[in-house]
Amino acid sequence: MWLDKLEKKIGRYCIKNLMLYITTLNGVVFVLSYLAPELDLVSRMILVPSLVMQGEVWRLITFLFVPMPFSPLWILLTLYFYYMIGTSLEHEWGSFRFNLYYLIGILGTIAGAFLDGSGTSGFLNLSLIFAFAYLYPNYQIMLFFFIPVKIKYLAILYAGSLVLMFSFSPLAGLVTILGSAVNFILFFWKDIYYRLRFNRRAYISQQEFKAKIPKIHVMHRCTICGKTDVEDRHMDFRYCVECDGDYEYCMDHLYDHEHVKADASAGDGDTVDEN
Repeated sequence: MWLDKLEKKIGRYCIKNLMLYITTLNGVVFVLSYLAPELDLVSRMILVPSLVMQGEVWRLITFLFVPMPFSPLWILLTLYFYYMIGTSLEHEWGSFRFNLYYLIGILGTIAGAFLDGSGTSGFLNLSLIFAFAYLYPNYQIMLFFFIPVKIKYLAILYAGSLVLMFSFSPLAGLVTILGSAVNFILFFWKDIYYRLRFNRRAYISQQEFKAKIPKIHVMHRCTICGKTDVEDRHMDFRYCVECDGDYEYCMDHLYDHEHVKADASAGDGDTVDEN
């Protein structure tokens, strides 16, 4: 596999505990911006392609460390959440593959920004959530501290918001989303394809197997309780000679029912009780 060959050649150059550095620098930038807003630090770090073309090339990296505009408590929880997801992916794949996943996301975000006009690390972080949810769909988090939610449902919610965003700005939304999610597509498209393919094949095989199963025909059914000879193979069923018509009863109701008379069914109403 090309990933294995690439890892053997340049794997030693990867950054271990990458998300620790990413989240720490996000925290530092947030603190500096919160304590010294006059520095206007965030505006000097965000990814603006026109300014990059004017020589501010550091923006190609520093946009990764621009935190979301949350309160101190929420930014702390958010950074911990991304740190937990990133380290889990690194433990699952190894440091090199996680570095590569994040790098592809960075390059896709930059490419999308140059096509769209601007870019942030927000969608790049969402690609981490999608990867984590795909690998650990039943992992449970506490939403708002007390609502248990499985990560797969959170990923579906995020995906729905992306679709909604795309509907309002088709071209810009498509460029931004695809640019940020290109790493997820490259890493998981084959696995998703085979899952869908073999699940569909398994479903078709199951339907074909069901079609070959002979249908079970009900021979006897009690007029009163509806019990059949399929449900109770040891039950005997008899037709009542006192009823007008073909009315069949199980042994529990053969001698305990109201006889059906033709005049009663016609509405004249006389029935005979059998004791």
